[in-house]
Amino acid sequence: MNGRAMVTQVLANGGGGGAQVSAQNLVTHLDETRFHVEVISLSDGPAVRRLRAAGVTTHVIDEPEDVAAEAAVLDLFQRRVPDIVHNHMYRAEVIGTRAALALADVGLPRPYIVATVHSSRIRSDADKALMRRLTPSMDKLIAVSKAIVAKIEAEGRTGAPVELVYNGVDLQKYSQTEACCTLPEEYGFPEGTPLVGVVARLEPEKGHATLLEAWPLVLAKVPEARLLIVGEGSQRDLLEAQAESLNLLGERCSGDHCVGTRKARPGAKVLFTGLRDDVPNVTAALDVAVLPSYREAQGLAILEAAALRRPVVATAVGGVPEMIESGKTGLLVPPHDPAALGGAIALLLTDHPLADTLARAGHDYVVANFSIDSMVAAVTRIYEEGAAAVARRSGTTLTAA
Repeated sequence: MNGRAMVTQVLANGGGGGAQVSAQNLVTHLDETRFHVEVISLSDGPAVRRLRAAGVTTHVIDEPEDVAAEAAVLDLFQRRVPDIVHNHMYRAEVIGTRAALALADVGLPRPYIVATVHSSRIRSDADKALMRRLTPSMDKLIAVSKAIVAKIEAEGRTGAPVELVYNGVDLQKYSQTEACCTLPEEYGFPEGTPLVGVVARLEPEKGHATLLEAWPLVLAKVPEARLLIVGEGSQRDLLEAQAESLNLLGERCSGDHCVGTRKARPGAKVLFTGLRDDVPNVTAALDVAVLPSYREAQGLAILEAAALRRPVVATAVGGVPEMIESGKTGLLVPPHDPAALGGAIALLLTDHPLADTLARAGHDYVVANFSIDSMVAAVTRIYEEGAAAVARRSGTTLTAA
């Protein structure tokens, strides 16, 4: 094949998490003169909509059974044989790798297989055994933090080289982001209200339950503060029930106009916003950004907050301490510790010089270490290796090589 290298990204799902954001950042910043990129997502979702809006050809395979999904991915691969297959997250690693290897069974060239390990999730013994079997057939593993490098080693995944590539932040975009000015009107609180926010999927590992438990401690010191919980997920009903039990949702809504709505009640101290298309603008409006996770591969949301010069409080789990030096570029607290979490948030809401100092230092640290340009350059080098390997096998020349 002469011309650009064909790169197919395979996403385990089309959700709105950090892995999907990172993949979108990558594909929209690759050099189009060197790579033709398409995406296959193993479910629909907001990531698919964002990719398509950005002009990226994105296919959705909504097959719950792995065998059927693998056959559908293989069919897409056969229509336009990729030089490089880049899988993101566990299910994509399984299905994307198997489909790429199956190309040889139908007489087509084997692509260069890359997998990014985005998740700190503890897998079952069966899942780990499958990964140990598949990894020697992969050409490169990308880990998004040193914590993930250690996880790969602990799981016994050998046979493919591992490269550390931190997820990067689009600094140019964030330098032009303005704070959302409609939040008081949308959620019914006064202008100038101190705002704390968490941007994360509403899933157990993200630690929202601990944050809600900590919030009355914050209110004891800063009664006018409001907490924005931005995102959706399987835990929303449980979290709303917890907030209700803590008397954080305000006056109960009554009347026909309340049916089927999830708008903030009068006097609410916690506001569930659901998914928003303007997350950077919302983050820019926060006085403190929080990530209370129980486990975290890297913590892209806190990098984005730091890029927006927001002071950050996060838990010292997984790759987060690689992103934040506590007391210098943000504050770290232990997971599952409402008192420590609430105390750190209240400190930044009341000690404005400290909050400003941490925000400036955090911004400078992100600029120096976690730019999207650095991420794309590192992945480009990996793709160049892959394109060169494919070219040697096929006896052709690819632009990327």
